[in-house]
Amino acid sequence: MEYVQRTYRNLVSGDFLKSFHVCEEQTDLFIRADQDLKRQASASVYLHRNHLKNYIRSHPSFLTALQPLPDDPLAPLVVKAMLQASRLAGVGPMAAVAGAMAEFVGRDLLKHSSNIIIENGGDLFLKVTREMNIAVFAGKSPLSYQIALKIYPKDTPLGICTSSATIGHSLSFGIADAVCVKAKSAALADAAATAIGNSVQKKSEIKKALEAGRNIPGVLGVLIIVEKSMGVIGDMELI
Repeated sequence: MEYVQRTYRNLVSGDFLKSFHVCEEQTDLFIRADQDLKRQASASVYLHRNHLKNYIRSHPSFLTALQPLPDDPLAPLVVKAMLQASRLAGVGPMAAVAGAMAEFVGRDLLKHSSNIIIENGGDLFLKVTREMNIAVFAGKSPLSYQIALKIYPKDTPLGICTSSATIGHSLSFGIADAVCVKAKSAALADAAATAIGNSVQKKSEIKKALEAGRNIPGVLGVLIIVEKSMGVIGDMELI
């Protein structure tokens, strides 16, 4: 696994939105909105990160578990979302952290902007008023940036999250260059992408992994890329 600089952020187009960054420790958000909402975004990141960090202090297994943990009715909302997503996908709750942070910050910012796109390490939460094309980054695969997902405003808000065994620092037990999952919940899309990515141990398992992904409650569509091979299932309009 190798670290890849987030140069893909320089490829964002669409002059009708303002772009800005918010970074707090491990949380590094690239945000597009109708106006510069950096102050509001920073406050939201600080709030939800503190909720998560305080919960981990009192529940250390939350940080390290590779399997779902029991629901906790007293947990903060961001933690509850991660617990639910991990249970549906069959992975540990931290597999949902990037998507959950993008989603919770995004929903906070929707109070101030009709359009919100938040990218957090390849995981997206978006609510838009115009059609968008979301390019898929798959590292050194020749299919990287050759495929995009068509997104319609009526279908948003949405989570579109990508897991990779060859890019970045996230834990994956598979070989996929990209597993892209679409769901109404970004936390669920993130957890599901991890679970599906873990199940792809060789190219011949793409079809089986797609079917397994479609059976995760709440998942709308799945795209898998392994080197020159690709598979897609569900509500994923590709261009």
